[in-house]
Amino acid sequence: MYRLLIQSLGRGVLRAAGRRCRGCPARPLPGPAGGRLPEVEVPPSRVAPRGRGPGLLPLLAALSWFSRPAAEERPAAGGAAAGDAADEAEAEIIQLLKRAKLSIMKDEPEEAELILHDALRLAYESENKKAITYTYDLMANLAYIRGQLEDAEKLFKATMSYLLGGGTQQEDNAIIEISLKLASIYAAQNRQEFALAGYEFCISTLEEKIEREKELAEDILSVDEKANTRLLLGMCLDAYAHYLLFSKQPSQAQRMYEKALQISEEILGERHPQTIVLMSDLATTLDAQGRFDEACVYVQRASDLARQIEHPELHMLLSNLAAVLMHRERYAQAKEIYQEALKRAELKRDEVSVQHIREELAELSRKSSHLA
Repeated sequence: MYRLLIQSLGRGVLRAAGRRCRGCPARPLPGPAGGRLPEVEVPPSRVAPRGRGPGLLPLLAALSWFSRPAAEERPAAGGAAAGDAADEAEAEIIQLLKRAKLSIMKDEPEEAELILHDALRLAYESENKKAITYTYDLMANLAYIRGQLEDAEKLFKATMSYLLGGGTQQEDNAIIEISLKLASIYAAQNRQEFALAGYEFCISTLEEKIEREKELAEDILSVDEKANTRLLLGMCLDAYAHYLLFSKQPSQAQRMYEKALQISEEILGERHPQTIVLMSDLATTLDAQGRFDEACVYVQRASDLARQIEHPELHMLLSNLAAVLMHRERYAQAKEIYQEALKRAELKRDEVSVQHIREELAELSRKSSHLA
């Protein structure tokens, strides 16, 4: 069976929701109900090898869904009564966080980690709870990017604990986003029961929330807020589908991708990069079931739209199209498209895709030679 590349763009990240079995009720990880926020053990600053975590898709792409940390509010000192010292500490924390973000963007994770540890120390000293939460979230994302999954898990849980301790409800989108990231970690660690519980928690919680808020007037809940929650559901469905596909459950994955695609088309539009990726991923599930003609319809449409908007992952989409064409025994066309995909992947310096496409071209050559 020829392999299709699964697009990493917008790859969801989920959470285990504290359940050990599918029959147990969904609930978030334990957090304080009130009072003093807990001290959380922070992984020590250390140099880690660059690269991706074991079993994870490209993590920077995964985090592209989350352009902001879960703790989305700007750190605040708690009002004018905190005094000049607190204001100065807050200003210094903000500058440290900006420097850390810049270091992450410049692919300098070690420098970013050191800066974030300084920010966290100052946030604790000034008792700035929002700054503590915000910094933990950035530290968790950084550990996640670097493949330090155990550290990332601890830090995401710390972030969630602070949010819940500050009164954030378990159905809040910020909690769901962190839950999404945690579940992807559990999936990568082959902690399947936790991963599955996380996906189900996120999806069921959001579906109930969307249904409950559907009829709320705009002066109570804006159209944008409703759309954001639906998009988050789409991300969860996307991530769950990816998990199911790699668990060799393509028919179940297909249903999740269909729902995610519908949400993306309705809110973002057909030409949005994420919608195009979902079309291709849906084609992957159809291809895995031997439904090659249906798969070709979706992946051809995805490739056509990707060309129109100059999609950054066009080489991957073309590779998927070529794989489906091979299944339909349209070898000459498949070879032509694979060759174009290879050139584009080389220009992108996407070594993973380059290797994959070369392997597929070799397989295509063997397949064609048998028919000669």
